[in-house]
Amino acid sequence: MVLQAHGHKAMILAAGLGTRLMPMTENKPKALVELDGVPLLEHVILKLRSQGFTRIIINVHHHAEMIMEYVSSREKYGIQIEFSHEKEELLDTGGGIAKASWFLNDEAFLVYNVDVNSNIDLDAMYRAHLSHGAIATLAVKERVTSRSLLMNREGFLKGWRDNRSGKTIMVDPEMVDLFPIAFSAIQVLDPKVFSLFPTQLSFPLMPFYMELAKTHPVYLHRHDRDTWTDMGKLESYA
Repeated sequence: MVLQAHGHKAMILAAGLGTRLMPMTENKPKALVELDGVPLLEHVILKLRSQGFTRIIINVHHHAEMIMEYVSSREKYGIQIEFSHEKEELLDTGGGIAKASWFLNDEAFLVYNVDVNSNIDLDAMYRAHLSHGAIATLAVKERVTSRSLLMNREGFLKGWRDNRSGKTIMVDPEMVDLFPIAFSAIQVLDPKVFSLFPTQLSFPLMPFYMELAKTHPVYLHRHDRDTWTDMGKLESYA
């Protein structure tokens, strides 16, 4: 079997406990919960491969062995797949990406949550990231959400708002005329972020992005016409 070694790099976030999917995740990881008879992880791998991402790393924690065994038995992928182990503790999204820096530190890379099901054009998003010269590009879409990102007219991240409590964090307190939009849990990052990450092992990404946006361009890539479903909650399988 010949590996496709010349495509872009991507990370699949698959280490989560899947607590929102109980009891479906009682004896299996969220990544292996099936959609139309196919595990979520396989849906994502095939999507990435079809759009030119042929060097992939997957972070694992909950039922890690099951995920690794599943992937190793699928030689048909024909692409490079590595694993980042979070054995001792879950490192949250930011910490998980930081731990995989050994694989991702030489070119712009995509990060995709395993429980996201979308027909977004990832190649177009990757090219948009490169063309805007941003350090990070976040996929966003107009939809109902409990937490919104706030973007300016040029499409850059300028704030965050909890739509339930009203709590708001601004990149620039003087900024006005901002548009609320939902994050799609898909992002492209420049490897320069590794030198800017917090020093702690475990940290979430969104507070980091809010700090980052004060000094670096964080671009919001809209994909309003695409389908998007959070498969990490039971209601999505009804």
